[in-house]
Amino acid sequence: MGEKRREERISVELKVGYRTIGSFITDYIINISRGGIFINTSKPLPVGTKIRILFSIPDIPLPFDLNGIVRWINPVGHSSHSLPGMGIEFLEVEENVKKRIEKFISQQIKNQK
Repeated sequence: MGEKRREERISVELKVGYRTIGSFITDYIINISRGGIFINTSKPLPVGTKIRILFSIPDIPLPFDLNGIVRWINPVGHSSHSLPGMGIEFLEVEENVKKRIEKFISQQIKNQK
């Protein structure tokens, strides 16, 4: 899976809410890139499921409200080296939103050095 990543990813812990048909679930994002997130969950949704994602980034006043699709999952017990959850690709993201996410990622990378 790591080979497929096109965007730089950073580790974070951000609360996320996501809506699927008939339910609203809250979990945590454990990494983020310009193109998507990984949500740590013991109940990943099936690959191909479209979801609505709501999350906030520290120091950015407006929350993100994005569409996404489940691209891959790590089921519970899949590996002792990986957390259970699902990789979400953002869909149809406006350029100004991409720039806000990129700015956050750049700031986090600087802070980790």
